[in-house]
Amino acid sequence: MNPQGERWTTDQVLALAPDEASRRAGGKLAAPGPWSDAGAGGSAVWGQCKGSGKKPYQTVVDLNGPAFKCSCPSRKFPCKHALGLLLLWAGGGGEVSAGEPSPWAGEWLAGRREQTERAAGAPSGAGAPSRAPADPEAARRRAERRMQRIGAGATELEQRLADLLRSGLASAESGGGSWDETAARMVDAQAPGLAARVRELSSVVASGPDWPARLLEECALLHLLDQGFLGIEGLPGPLAATVRSRVGLTTEAADLLTGSEAATVRDRWLVLAQQDGTDGALLTRRIYLRGERTGRMALHLSFGGSSRPLDLALPPGLVLDADLAYYPGARPLRATLGERHAPAAPGAVPPGGGVDAALAAYGDALRDDPWLDSWPVVLSEVTPIPGRDGTGWQLADADGESALPLDPRALGRTGLWQLAAISGGAPITVFGECGHRGFLPLTAWDPTPVSL
Repeated sequence: MNPQGERWTTDQVLALAPDEASRRAGGKLAAPGPWSDAGAGGSAVWGQCKGSGKKPYQTVVDLNGPAFKCSCPSRKFPCKHALGLLLLWAGGGGEVSAGEPSPWAGEWLAGRREQTERAAGAPSGAGAPSRAPADPEAARRRAERRMQRIGAGATELEQRLADLLRSGLASAESGGGSWDETAARMVDAQAPGLAARVRELSSVVASGPDWPARLLEECALLHLLDQGFLGIEGLPGPLAATVRSRVGLTTEAADLLTGSEAATVRDRWLVLAQQDGTDGALLTRRIYLRGERTGRMALHLSFGGSSRPLDLALPPGLVLDADLAYYPGARPLRATLGERHAPAAPGAVPPGGGVDAALAAYGDALRDDPWLDSWPVVLSEVTPIPGRDGTGWQLADADGESALPLDPRALGRTGLWQLAAISGGAPITVFGECGHRGFLPLTAWDPTPVSL
């Protein structure tokens, strides 16, 4: 057990699985038969699982990460053995006894503790490595050259938008290839954020009969971003930081935690959702958190690939007593995780508001960052109901006076039917993204969290 004596739930364990096949395979190993030397203590769980060979697989999980180590050849994180061990422990049947880690597990856990302590002490410890560039003047010149390239790209894009309006929006129907060419030009200008928004324009044209109105909206937002960057020196600091991030200028996570202006927010952060997806060849993981004391929302975003697994996994419902450092911006949301002050433990159902409060939260955020597609919110006492026209679904307040349509991306997904089944026609608590498309549900409480 962890020091608080609280075990994770089965749903929290299954939320860590990288795919459905891993969930099924892990479930088959959630029995005492294949396990030996299984134990838990000091915020860790360990055990040896009998495989096809003579030597059992050694599996250990650090619940503080959570982080996983297994001697099996699987390239999935966590592997089926780690999932099976956690499910066996979550069952609470006594098969995983409390005690001290086996030597092989203790060695790995001690190595992780040393890494964590070194990372925590790096900013002020004697002999701590500096992240300052070897040649600050060369770094400054490189940054200036990139700003000039992005400025040239934004100027070229402004001309492209002016040509479109001059020739009429109808010309966009036959000009899909030119958008790809323009996006490539933005990549050459080292402005990946502009390139991504340009690519979106070609998909808007094929989105449906209302595409002209949507295209005009997207072009207006793109024009606003171009003008913001071209006049960035006259913008307030937070808004300038937002513009920089929107065009693709990033801040290193380590700099947020160790820089001269580093500022962290300590709170008990409830994990609201973990959402995996893809961005081209990259794997992405979005973890939403909410501060118990501050009430602030946060988004931890990480990337992985075929040779770089996603390292941080936090199932919904866990609470972390930790420091977060927010990326700069007019409405900060993305953050990086700093020092943890206690092991993760299960939390309670989060407080939330109604439909009107959710719309107000998105409106307030949009005022500061007009390029926001959505804002994370918790809805309490809402009931999923079919739309009046029979083509969509809504989340209605208990009094029935306000309703929020579901994002079309939620329709047809199994999560929608899970949401309806959990509700059973009664009000429930739901977390998701509230935006111009509607509400995209990500987690519901029953009363434990269920990922949708």
